[in-house]
Amino acid sequence: MKILMLGDIVGKPGRHAVSEHLPGLLDELGPDITIANAENAAGGSGITPDTALPLFDAGVDVMTLGNHAFTQRDGEKFIDSEPRVIRPANYPTGVPGRGYGVFDTRNGSKLGVVNLLGRTFMLPLDNPFSVADAALSEINKATPLVLVDFHAEATSEKGAFAWNFDGRVSAVVGTHTHVPTCDERVLPKGTAFITDVGMVGPRDSILGVKPELVIEHFRRQLKLRAEVAHGPAVLNAVMIEVDDQSGHASSIKRVTIDPGVG
Repeated sequence: MKILMLGDIVGKPGRHAVSEHLPGLLDELGPDITIANAENAAGGSGITPDTALPLFDAGVDVMTLGNHAFTQRDGEKFIDSEPRVIRPANYPTGVPGRGYGVFDTRNGSKLGVVNLLGRTFMLPLDNPFSVADAALSEINKATPLVLVDFHAEATSEKGAFAWNFDGRVSAVVGTHTHVPTCDERVLPKGTAFITDVGMVGPRDSILGVKPELVIEHFRRQLKLRAEVAHGPAVLNAVMIEVDDQSGHASSIKRVTIDPGVG
């Protein structure tokens, strides 16, 4: 199975980049399923039907979220009603939506997708390690192929999670920091891992935000006004190949479209 995972989609520039570039990537790379983190798709924070549906039309099969999942007023009902949208599984019981799902892929196999939030410098949610154990006990009834979007701040927490679940999941893909790391590898027992896949968002920005606003925040210690920057967008993703029988990964490679690189 070939899995294409896109980094955090940030605002209108990110959505435009998906619509512009993803169809070509699907033709070129031939993934069996495409997943994207869309927690910043609506104006840089949250998700709405109007921002999500065009991403599905462009070729995204499953969307994961993160700590900004519920910031948009009309996003909650959409998250609850759309089975292709997965919010972090370690939110408290009763929160709308679902934390994992099992999806049919184009090669006839099934892939489990789990979304989790880290807790270091993040929200004090349930333990993602124990929540993942419970999710896997259900998903593995249907398939050994599982991708985890671990949406977290600390690189050490992401690494600890990946090594803990090495051999039990097909891939652990880190999201949230919007900066792609160059540490992609297959761990010894067969789990593909990257600390952060990066973002799909405006290239001339600081994590997708207008640079002058971030500079003002650090110089004057004022509350950050996180407005999405303008201009052409970079697309960061990873392509993962997984054995359909064992669920173990054989490779993980970064995929980048950068308008600033000739």
